[in-house]
Amino acid sequence: MKLHPTPIAAFGVATLGIALFSTMDGLMKGLTLDIGAYNALLWRNIAGIGISGALYAWRREGWPAPAVMRIHVVRGFASTVMAMLFFWGLARVPLAQGVALSFIAPIIALFLAAVLLKERFGRSTVMASLLAFAGVVVILAGQARAELGPEALRGSVAILVSAVCYAWNIILMRQQAQVAGPVEVAFFQNLFMGLGFVLFAPWLAVIPGEVHAPVLIGCALLATASLLLLSWAYSHAEANYLVPVEYTAFIWATLLGWLLFSEPVSLVTVTGAAMIVVGCVLTARQKKGPPVHVETATI
Repeated sequence: MKLHPTPIAAFGVATLGIALFSTMDGLMKGLTLDIGAYNALLWRNIAGIGISGALYAWRREGWPAPAVMRIHVVRGFASTVMAMLFFWGLARVPLAQGVALSFIAPIIALFLAAVLLKERFGRSTVMASLLAFAGVVVILAGQARAELGPEALRGSVAILVSAVCYAWNIILMRQQAQVAGPVEVAFFQNLFMGLGFVLFAPWLAVIPGEVHAPVLIGCALLATASLLLLSWAYSHAEANYLVPVEYTAFIWATLLGWLLFSEPVSLVTVTGAAMIVVGCVLTARQKKGPPVHVETATI
């Protein structure tokens, strides 16, 4: 008898995936400050192509069908725009604030999942997500008192636009997970993001110094591992169920911002983070049955 992973297992795997991705965000912020957002993303993705490409070749999964390849292409290039805006903005605002601003994405994705994937969600799911989002509002209200200057405002706008792109990216991730394995998803995500950045290489690319190579490779490893974990999770649970996991990124952003960039953590921030955790826990306890398999929507 074959056992199927439960949604709660998918929730836990997705949480680990977000933790790895958040760690990568912290390292990428340092790289962005040193070599710029474009070059940090370009060389990280080139390293990612090598790492995920080796896994893909080893697995010998074959070439995707045209319809599946289309999803890979769309998500890859959507992620290119999203990532460039996010890391450009993140270099101009505190790490925790940047991640908090991106939290409009899960709320948008929750309703996009209903429209594009025909997923159903109850009032309790909405309330749990809104509780987590209220935690973000509390954090932003506390951070609004800080004088960060016009650059921070431009960075915040870039992150908000990136968040809208990320909401669609979450839906694409669920669609990908329905038709492709985690290794395939990780490889083509790195490949098409890398191609998107390479288009501008003649004008913007600068070879980084040797001192940056270990961090770039570390970021590529973290990003690839996160893609593998999230792809697995989204293949075993619906997007509306996993969306609140995104809020746990704030906890890691707060810790890494404090450790790596000496960004202070206030009582207001801790209060907001607690609300985020409660919202995620409430969501994780709502489903105990087998995962629901949804039909892939047309892009």
